[in-house]
Amino acid sequence: MSRIFMLKPADGLEGIKDSILTAVKEAGPNACPPMVVGVGIGGTFEKCAQLAKQALTRDIEKRSSIPYVKDLESEMLEKINKLGIGPGGLGGRITALAVNIETYPTHIAGLPVAVNICCHVNRHAHRVI
Repeated sequence: MSRIFMLKPADGLEGIKDSILTAVKEAGPNACPPMVVGVGIGGTFEKCAQLAKQALTRDIEKRSSIPYVKDLESEMLEKINKLGIGPGGLGGRITALAVNIETYPTHIAGLPVAVNICCHVNRHAHRVI
């Protein structure tokens, strides 16, 4: 349940948002919601995919330290949850538990965006007894 979008810089922030929503909508129930959405922005084709995968490993309660990225994470989580896909694709208010975004500098002529959606294997808890 991964997608890469090679946007033009002119697509800007709205293009990034549309790409994230497109990836989640097209994945629908096949991504085993509730899901965590990892997004990589910048770098190269390969680097943004790596960033998206890395974003999935971040604690879902930890937001980005970059203020505008933190705001984007919150906005996208809200928009994804309004899609109504819901747990197991059966409808409902919670489609995603978190949207984690990692960024990296990129060439001025490109805007690569990768979206990686976790499956149930990413949802786990740890306890020390």
